[in-house]
Amino acid sequence: QKNQVFLKNPVLFFFMFSLVIFCHFYGMMKSREMNREGKRMEKKRIKKSRYITGFDGIRSLAVIGVIFYHLIPTSMQGGYLGVPVFFVISGYLITDLLRQEWQQNGKIQMKDFYIRRIKRLYPAMLVLLILSSAYITLFQRNLLNNLRGIVTSSLLYVNNWWQINHGMSYFDRFSGESPFTHLWSLALEGQHYLIFPVIFVLLVKFVKRKNKIFAILSIGGLLSAILMGILYTPDVDPTRVYYGTDTRIFSVWVGSALAFIWPSMQLKSKIPSQAKRVLNASGILALVLLMLSFIYLGAQQPFVYYGGMYLISLIAAVLVAVTAHPGASLNRLLTNRFFTYLGKRSYGIYLYQFPVMIFYEAKIKNIANHSWMHVLIELFLILFMSELSYQLVEKPMRYFNFRKLRIKVKEWLALPLKNSRKITGIVCALVTVTALVGITTAPSNQVDAAQEKFQKDIAKNKEAAEKTKDQQNKVELGENAEEIMATYGLTQAQLEEAYSTEVTAFGDSVMLGATIDLQQVFPQAIVDADVGRQLYQAAELLKSLREQGLLKDKVVLALGTNGTATEAQFDSIMATIGERQVYLVNVHVPTQRWQNEVNDLFNRMAEKYDNITLIDWYSESVNHEEWFREDSVHPDENGLTAYVSLIAKAILN
Repeated sequence: QKNQVFLKNPVLFFFMFSLVIFCHFYGMMKSREMNREGKRMEKKRIKKSRYITGFDGIRSLAVIGVIFYHLIPTSMQGGYLGVPVFFVISGYLITDLLRQEWQQNGKIQMKDFYIRRIKRLYPAMLVLLILSSAYITLFQRNLLNNLRGIVTSSLLYVNNWWQINHGMSYFDRFSGESPFTHLWSLALEGQHYLIFPVIFVLLVKFVKRKNKIFAILSIGGLLSAILMGILYTPDVDPTRVYYGTDTRIFSVWVGSALAFIWPSMQLKSKIPSQAKRVLNASGILALVLLMLSFIYLGAQQPFVYYGGMYLISLIAAVLVAVTAHPGASLNRLLTNRFFTYLGKRSYGIYLYQFPVMIFYEAKIKNIANHSWMHVLIELFLILFMSELSYQLVEKPMRYFNFRKLRIKVKEWLALPLKNSRKITGIVCALVTVTALVGITTAPSNQVDAAQEKFQKDIAKNKEAAEKTKDQQNKVELGENAEEIMATYGLTQAQLEEAYSTEVTAFGDSVMLGATIDLQQVFPQAIVDADVGRQLYQAAELLKSLREQGLLKDKVVLALGTNGTATEAQFDSIMATIGERQVYLVNVHVPTQRWQNEVNDLFNRMAEKYDNITLIDWYSESVNHEEWFREDSVHPDENGLTAYVSLIAKAILN
């Protein structure tokens, strides 16, 4: 009976299994396999280094921004900028440690460097991939598609390019979410760790002067930022420039360049009071600017890609520089127990954010209701998993002596079957085997029958939508008029009016799926809709329709399925539409937390603009689960009939 309870509650099963697995690591590593000699060697290697506690504070702020960007996107529009802050810190610390090693030893032990990086980053990510793959194999098999490619690319640190090549989007918050989306950034850092020690040695051997090296790295970073601006296309999904190593490495190199002119071990604690005031003022200003950018600088703003993210990296570099300086006060300001706790666990928090959110929200069909309660639950689960990862994987593996692995395995094999370590080891093996079965048998680019039907319906409607942009002739009522009236609940007078009404329907995949139904009622309708379309893209697209003469006097707006928006973005849409009559359709997206936020925004906009009529699709459909496909968002045939009927009556009454 207990086993049945666990199997019927896969979320509980997942986290209980996680606990067992980490306990196994704890038993095998914490007490016996943590190599004290390894600790002594590590301390000896960095005996002249100082631990800058304030960096934990910066990491804490960065990871809070990233987590809240995903959990409460309207309140933390720029939280994604925590990633370039991480990059800057990483670039600075790695380069600073390499410089210290070069100064102390006159060389870089490449093998030791790579082993340290692997010990620091690889075990936690490997455990995450195993646990998540096992969970997907058992409980969420719809995510099996392309799992092998995702895991392989993550282990090889090329996941960012894998996602780019497979058309994945970081910003499609509805159709493209994966528990591994966030691993793109680890891939970029891994690529940097692979090549930078070689670059470092070449620079210090042949360029030598630190000012020149600083200039070379700064120019390299600037060229990367310029490339981001060149490749970026406004109002098009920016995932390519967001993921690309070539267009994002500037943040890391900004930190690396800083390390050559601002080495942590050569900064004096006693400085003139005026210099201290300048440093403190600069650090506080940088901190305030970063916090404001986290709140207000949305990822849809072109400024972000035309130098904005580079500017954020420079601001982060100022914050890092002031925090690293022992003569300034910012290090103390950013040092407290809370920041120290979060900072040390920031890697685990970052790792487990997406798996927790994706797995949890898949089991909660109406995440939009009580969204704050779900936010708190997800925060707890993320912190819980990151704590286990930190205590039972990250800390022990940092000093783990792999040379003794064979001995430990033999000791484990010799244990009696009833021994707790033996049992947990067997459980770990079973979970790993489950993960491997899922990974090796996972299909590539496969769609099930329901997805295939949906894709065919979308393609058919897409073709119909394109034809609506051709010049239309007036259409008379045909023999099927009575059938149309009965289907959509219209009178003959309404249908006659609809046949002569010119309307532009603009929207996302929900509107696209309704194209053929809409044409039956409004033969003169022009439909411009697309899968994944978001509200921030609308203004420029509507402007193009207006210039082509395709924006009619009546405009149906059906957006908001794929993500939230701001009032300013909506204002730009209305500025493009002008005095035309707008019929604004709100959203039914119970599986996403932004549903209520979008609908609240639409309610405010309907009150703000006299030429907006709100069409309340949410209230019409909320009690009709039978109207929707499996995703609870896209209407099926019955739902489309109700959807078009509601729009038609709003326009014709």
